[in-house]
Amino acid sequence: MSRGSVAERRYNSESRARQSDAARRRVLESADALFRSQGYLGTTLADVASSAGVSVQTVYNLVGGKPALLKAVYDRSVAGDDAEVPMAQRPIIQAMTSAPDARTALGLYAQLARQIGERTAAIISVILAQAAAGDPLLTELADTVERERGFGTTATAHHLAATFGLRPELDETAAADVLWVLTAPEVADRLVRRRGWSWDAYEHWLARTMTDALIGPDRAG
Repeated sequence: MSRGSVAERRYNSESRARQSDAARRRVLESADALFRSQGYLGTTLADVASSAGVSVQTVYNLVGGKPALLKAVYDRSVAGDDAEVPMAQRPIIQAMTSAPDARTALGLYAQLARQIGERTAAIISVILAQAAAGDPLLTELADTVERERGFGTTATAHHLAATFGLRPELDETAAADVLWVLTAPEVADRLVRRRGWSWDAYEHWLARTMTDALIGPDRAG
């Protein structure tokens, strides 16, 4: 077997992978736009395929059916990109876990919540509003989203308790519950969209409120 043959196959494989990645991005971008404008129930896979310039089978092959497509759109919005990097390894999480004091750590956590909130506000409203209509697949997805948020708030509460200590009346479970409520998308929606707060104001309020509630203003650093 010649070196040229091996190199050619590697080149062809890498080229196909790039094409597949590009097609998947188009599919997710098209699905995101359609879900926002038409809602989940009003969007078909044929709509997504047509908008992305691929076949319906390609949508299935690259992402899956419509529930998988909506979850992929949500996950992409949470991360902010297509990189296969776990949230725990993202720079802002790394900075939060190495912060020198609780106030700095929760300030970074509020910054993360604000970034995710800005990116996911529209798609979350689609998920929650149409899950409320009783669609079982959307109800399951909404439950999954909340469980994933719970994993994040539990990990954050554990880090705060182990590194800085919590208010005496709080244990880790209660602290995780407080974070879960304060960072809920409904809270951001009420303050930013309904009451007209800026995202900067929301972030500052969230950082201060989480710090006071979990650590106490005199112990936060």
